[in-house]
This record gives sequence, C-alpha cells and structure tokens, in this order.
Amino acid sequence: MTQVHAKPGWAQSRFEKENARRIANGEKPKRRILRWVVLGVIVVGAVGFVLLRPPAPEPGVSSEDTAPVVKQLLASEIVEIAPTTLSQTVKVTGTLVPGQQSAVASMASGRVLSVTVRPGDTVAQGAVLAEIDRATLALQVNQQRATAEATRLQLASARQQLERTEELARQGLASPSTLEQARTSVATFAANLTGLESAVESAEIALDNATVRSPLDGVVSVRSVEPGQTISAGTPLFTVVNLDAMEFDASASVNSSALVKPGQSVGITVTGIEGRTFTGSVTRVNPVAISGTRAVPIYVSIENTEGLLRGGMFATGYITVAEKRDAIALPATALFEDADGSFVLVLDNGTLVRKPVTPSAEWDRGRVREVEGLAAGDVVVAAALTTLAAGDAYEVLGN
Repeated sequence: MTQVHAKPGWAQSRFEKENARRIANGEKPKRRILRWVVLGVIVVGAVGFVLLRPPAPEPGVSSEDTAPVVKQLLASEIVEIAPTTLSQTVKVTGTLVPGQQSAVASMASGRVLSVTVRPGDTVAQGAVLAEIDRATLALQVNQQRATAEATRLQLASARQQLERTEELARQGLASPSTLEQARTSVATFAANLTGLESAVESAEIALDNATVRSPLDGVVSVRSVEPGQTISAGTPLFTVVNLDAMEFDASASVNSSALVKPGQSVGITVTGIEGRTFTGSVTRVNPVAISGTRAVPIYVSIENTEGLLRGGMFATGYITVAEKRDAIALPATALFEDADGSFVLVLDNGTLVRKPVTPSAEWDRGRVREVEGLAAGDVVVAAALTTLAAGDAYEVLGN
C-alpha cells in the first residue's frame, strides 16, 4: 500500500484522493511541483533585492541638526531700560460735593409774598431769592424810631435843665441835691436813648431781612418755600452751591491712611466722565476711622473750571505718597534667580546674555523693582519666560 493510502479516506485531501484514484487505475500519481516553483521564485526575488539594493548613505549630521534653535520674542515681552519717575500711590474712593454751599434760612417772620428762583438757577451774591411781607416789620421800625425820637427830645430838655441848675448852683441858689438830681436825669435819658437807637437798628435789620438774598455766587440746588406760606425766623428756605471748586469726600483704609498727608497730589477719575483724569490736592485727613468700616475720611480739593463736575458724582483717586525721579527700574517679572543671585537676560546682537543685577526698592505694590547693574539703553526680557536661558539665540517679532 502507498503512503497516500496510509491515511483513512476521511483524512485525505482532494489531491491525495485524486492520486489514489490514478494509482488504482494504473496511472502515475501527480507530483506537487507548483509549490516548489513558487518557493523558488520567492527565494530568487529576495536574493536579487538584497544584491541589487543601493547602498545606504553613510551616517552623518544634517545642517538642520547643527543649526541653533532661535527663540522668538514678542515686542511686548522686552523692555528698554530708561530713567523713569517712580511713584507709590494710595487708592481712595468717595463722592464729590460742592466746595461751597450755604443753607439759606429766614431771618424774619411773616408771610412769603414772592419767590424769584427755582432749583438750577444761577444767582449772584446778594441776588433776591424771596420777599416776605414787610408791613408789620415796617410798622415796628416806625414805632421804634418814634420812641427813640421822644427820648431824644427828653434828653435835650434834661440837658438844658442841668445847665440852668449848674448856673444856679454857682450863684448859691440851688442845693447840691438838686444839681445831682438834674445830672441823674440826663444820664438816664441818655442811656434810654442808646437802647432805643439799638432797637431801631434791630427793627431796620429785620425789615431788610424780609428780602432773602443769596449769600454767595452759585446755583440754587434746593427750594423749600412757596409764595403764600407763613414762616418764622430760622425756617430753611434755599440751598445755594458754588461748583467752581469741588471737594472729594473720599476714604482710605486705616493702614494706607498713615501715608497720606495734606498737600499731596491726587489723580482722580470720575464715573460718567470717561477719558479724563482730574488733579486735586489733599486738604485734610480725619484722625479717626469711621466706626464699623475701618476707613479714614480723606478730603481733597478739585478745581472745576470747566464745570464738568457735579455734586454726588462717584470718583476714584490715587494719592501720590512717594515719588522718585530718574530711577532705573524694570518689571519684577524680568528678574531671574539662580545659585549665583539675581540676573536679567539682556538682548545682545541675536544672543541672550546673563547680566547680574542687585534689586532694591519695590514700587507699584511690588510690580516694579529698582535695580543696580543696568544702564539706560539696555534691552532686557521683561516677561517671566522660564524656557529662556543665557546663550539662546533669539529674534524679536512685531517690531
């Protein structure tokens, strides 16, 4: 039996079954030549690829590998050193109030006959604001004047009587007591007349006060009276304000207020007036903080020559409490630190150079530092770029 028949029929492939049939019929079995042909072709192709492949280039370093990496810097990330003016400020907030304002009250009693102004009207000092009925006041003036005139006549008569008594006394015809009585009468009438003349002046002032006048140049902000009202002395009638000078009623924290002193300059921005900074001056500093707020009132005067400011506007101010001119300083972010100390990276003909510096005073709440070791014209990296190092090549973008 052949090897083909060594396998059971169920395990034979189609090729083996075909060969078994051929053998059974007395024919020659087929041989598996195709697989050897395919294997030979594969081997020949592999040998040819290996022999005919071009030689690999010798290892070397490309120009791209040898070129230095150029770090890119934005124009906003560098700064040129130049002498500058440094300042320390204290922030304050508050409202604006008129520098001059007067509450005008009635100094006379009576019925209001007329009111000549309304809120918003501009008035000059001495301008009439209202008129109070003068009839009763004029009558009182006349009565006081009449009483004073009667007393003046009595005083003149008493003085004539005194002169006669003194003449009689010189002749021995009048007793000393009579002379003394005449002198007392003159003194009494003189004193009475002085009092009555003062009463006349008082009545005349009351009559003049029946005309209510503005105590200052300004604008009427409040009117509390109408014609026909009956008022008494002391009744509030108007409020007049002068806006030529304003006062900034501000407040600062207790700690910051210790740095504020009268005379210091203040830059003020006002809500509602964009793009403008007004200049003021500290006039007073309250010695006591407002209870419950831990804030100290600060009073600042502001000129209002353009008339832009109004009472009640909210404002923010920065008080300059310290200043230094011609200082060499740079942003705190430009300072680097290593084992050798503080340094900056200076731009030098395409290469970053390490330059040691000595930091000193802090300004602008630590955002700016004075330094020693730099000169005007040095250009340094101002941003906190930790990927940079001395020796790096650079290029500046955005110039």
